[in-house]
Amino acid sequence: MENKNWIYAENLADSGCVGFCKAIEIAKPVKSAEVTATALGIYNLYINGKKVGDALFKPGWTSYNYRLQYQRYDITNYLKSGENEICFLCAPGWAVGYLGKGNINHTYAEHISLTADVKITYNDDSALELVTNPTWDTVSDQVVSSEFYHGETQDLSVAPMIVGKAKADAVPDTRLIPDEGADVTEHERLKPLKLIITPKGERVIDFGQNLAGYVEIRVKGNRKDRVTISHAEVLDRDGNFYTKNLELARCTNTYILSGNDDLLKPKFTFQGYRYIRLDEYPFEEVDLSRFTSVAVYSDMERTGSFSCGNEKVNRLYSNSIWGQRSNFIDVPTDCPQRDERCGWTGDVLAFAKTAAIHYDVSAVLRKWLHDLILEQKSDGAIYGVVPSVNERGMRVSTAWGDVITVAPWEMYLAYGDAELLEECYPAMLKWISYIRHSGDEEYLWLGGNHYGDWLAYDAILSPEHREGATQTDLIASAYFAHSVELAVRAGRVLKKDTKDLELLHQNIRKKFREYFIKDGLPTIYPKYDALSVNRPVKGLTQTSISLVLRFHLYEGEIEREKLTDKLLELIRENDGKMNTGFVGTPHILHALSENGRVRTAYDLFLSEKNPSWLFSVDRGATTIWEHWDSIKEDGSFWNDCKNSFNHYSYGCVFDWVYTWVLGIRPMEDAPAYQRFTLAPHPDERLGHAEGSIKTRYGTISVSWRYENGRINYSFTIPEGSSAEVVIPGDEKRMYSPGSYTIAGKCL
Repeated sequence: MENKNWIYAENLADSGCVGFCKAIEIAKPVKSAEVTATALGIYNLYINGKKVGDALFKPGWTSYNYRLQYQRYDITNYLKSGENEICFLCAPGWAVGYLGKGNINHTYAEHISLTADVKITYNDDSALELVTNPTWDTVSDQVVSSEFYHGETQDLSVAPMIVGKAKADAVPDTRLIPDEGADVTEHERLKPLKLIITPKGERVIDFGQNLAGYVEIRVKGNRKDRVTISHAEVLDRDGNFYTKNLELARCTNTYILSGNDDLLKPKFTFQGYRYIRLDEYPFEEVDLSRFTSVAVYSDMERTGSFSCGNEKVNRLYSNSIWGQRSNFIDVPTDCPQRDERCGWTGDVLAFAKTAAIHYDVSAVLRKWLHDLILEQKSDGAIYGVVPSVNERGMRVSTAWGDVITVAPWEMYLAYGDAELLEECYPAMLKWISYIRHSGDEEYLWLGGNHYGDWLAYDAILSPEHREGATQTDLIASAYFAHSVELAVRAGRVLKKDTKDLELLHQNIRKKFREYFIKDGLPTIYPKYDALSVNRPVKGLTQTSISLVLRFHLYEGEIEREKLTDKLLELIRENDGKMNTGFVGTPHILHALSENGRVRTAYDLFLSEKNPSWLFSVDRGATTIWEHWDSIKEDGSFWNDCKNSFNHYSYGCVFDWVYTWVLGIRPMEDAPAYQRFTLAPHPDERLGHAEGSIKTRYGTISVSWRYENGRINYSFTIPEGSSAEVVIPGDEKRMYSPGSYTIAGKCL
């Protein structure tokens, strides 16, 4: 599609929706008809009043300053003989509407604009081509206003009407590309659990599941009657509707009824919610059968499954799945409810491997990584949010920017995607170069304004200071080593010369040990954030030890065992609990398990004390929380702001579940699970466990069950794959494709 023929509507309100319409006459039989279109804003295409396709929020969210997706539609079967109307209904969306903290709009464009061309080929091979230009009508619509954060208002009592002609618009300075992501579509449909009359006397409907999407309502009322609903994730401890955590987002949908049978649902927005409040509802009786909660997310194939004998763990698994669904809406976001919903890089880094097990995320993450590459600065810097929203106040941080090495590598392991690895490799090297030149020490990353071990429990937390106690210089330098190591691995896959990177990695390890290791244990380097007055800064933390163990920054088995013993000691001193945040949590169970402490990893996984994964389950969570104690033991909230009840990051624990509980691990030299290790680690507290991963070669499945004093194992290896199987107490063996059952001993 050529980047030209843009049109817009004058005097449009910031949140206003507009239609761009054109009447065409079909006088001959049509062989084929196609529309190609894109917009700054979001749009739906209608032919003769019927929506084309089921995708939502097109053209999708990309780094609009660099590239904008366009779509092609086959409209042959939508056309009829005689007069036809082609209409694009447009809303502000990401490009024009409110986006990011601070309720700022016009992030990428000052107004909604559209470009489209229509090509109709008749049976006699003659053709008609139309392009957007000032002959198109601008049309008011029943969608009066729509914003992702604030909600949508529709007036169904009025008919759309022509209000003027379109104006020719300047061609935006961006590149048009074909769709490369996954369409956002409707998925699960949930009926209400119950109607609640709150202590304040408000009518609230509970759908039983926190999700991202919208509520569909079927009503027949009087013309001009109003239905207004607000959305919330939780009730407060008194049982009242709670919206303070939404911050500036209003999350309210209003409908003015037509007087006929109306189907109410938004066209250009979504909410994150479990509950809705009927702010205006013109009926005394609330018929719950008329309400449906509709989940909306990117159209990804489900690839993972898991269940076990512990129902709380099964609920946690469901929470992780729903957290991913809610935050994979075209872009992998942090949360779907408040005035944020942005592509935070640190969340993707923590969750990438788990995401690629739960679902096939190859299309979503490929598109997102392409935007990250485009937004990387010339010096290699990567800001915390992609696509960029507002870089003022944003940080270039370790364990956030390192997503450029971690995510492509995980996509390679999961899908064998060497092409994506090749595309990302230069950006990996630029990121490494940025770190090398970011301070006064070539082989460490000292100083900087990092997010640290975000929301960790080992430091005093406040809305202003949430970086945890682990020294950020230690985290940054450890991740520096890790990113270089991943670049070495990627370079070998791509047959690059990695000698310089290998030498760099050796020097980083050497310098890291000189600055941050004393007597075999992590220690503080007494400069930079070690001097912080805002929080206690420690060298020896659960997170620091986990990183040293996982990134192999120790020397020899004696030191490795000393580190592991110290990690166990820190857990015991903390009442048997972990106290890690966004950086340490993805690693701590692996650090324990890789060093012979699988039982302790299970202890943490199954703990119900705060902080733990099951603490939220015990408090009714149906998604993963942003904070370990978003709801405290007394029913109060962690904070009235920045408190999401639908953040997927801590759902990354299912990476450990698949790797250790089920024991499925891809091999680097045969990615996409062409060859894999199968080494399950049963625990009697689960009773049984079973799961599967649908790979490029077929479905791997594994189960184990305690029965009559033994553990029975079953597993399936798909055609085209082979597995190295290690059953506890048995020898390592290679297995070819097929299904197997083995009786093992309880150890």
